[in-house]
Amino acid sequence: MNFPIKALVRWVLILAAMWLAGCTTYVQTQVTAFSDWTGSDATRTYAFARQGEQQNSIEQTTYETLVANELSKYNFRQVPDASANYQVALAYSVRGDLVTVRQPVYYDPWPMYGPYGRPYWGPWAGWGPYGPWGPTGYVDQSYPVYIHALQIRMTDRNSGREVYKVIAVNSTGDPSLYQAMPYLTRSALANFPLGNGTVRTVTLPVDSSGGVSNETAASLNSNGRNVAPAPAAKTVD
Repeated sequence: MNFPIKALVRWVLILAAMWLAGCTTYVQTQVTAFSDWTGSDATRTYAFARQGEQQNSIEQTTYETLVANELSKYNFRQVPDASANYQVALAYSVRGDLVTVRQPVYYDPWPMYGPYGRPYWGPWAGWGPYGPWGPTGYVDQSYPVYIHALQIRMTDRNSGREVYKVIAVNSTGDPSLYQAMPYLTRSALANFPLGNGTVRTVTLPVDSSGGVSNETAASLNSNGRNVAPAPAAKTVD
């Protein structure tokens, strides 16, 4: 059977692209923590503190729910402000930017062949790119990127002393802060409490619906002080 080499290369590339499309994608979040934490499990009661426009914000309530779910894994209990030992304040933002990436361009070494190895000519002759074959050039392409940030600040309600502050930042191609917030909250509070001055990267998988994978959630221990991330949730100190 005379099967053209070029057609075989095309099918290998197509299958590779289909395999990659089915792979798990990840969101990486950089976490920075400042800690003077001395609290015990018995004193882990808190209330959210709101500032200005946060007072009657549905968005604020939504994000507080996410944070509360993560804090509950470390025996924190949300109570009325008057009986709380800690106040938890949230600050968050999203800003857009452009990133320019220099990418290689591969030229078709067999421009006279069609998609299935059949020769033809014209402006669409051949598919390309075909990997490392043929002369290579470079082109600069710009892509929009959105930087999402979340700060969680915990203070002693009686003294006003700051006891814990953690900042989580990630960047994706999605401008929605709401879509990024599950990754920010889970990354920010993983392994609570982190040591003072800790800087690390937390990697969380994305499930098929675009949310944080249940594989990660299922492996978090709700009773531990220092909860290790799931095998799929990688941290780099």
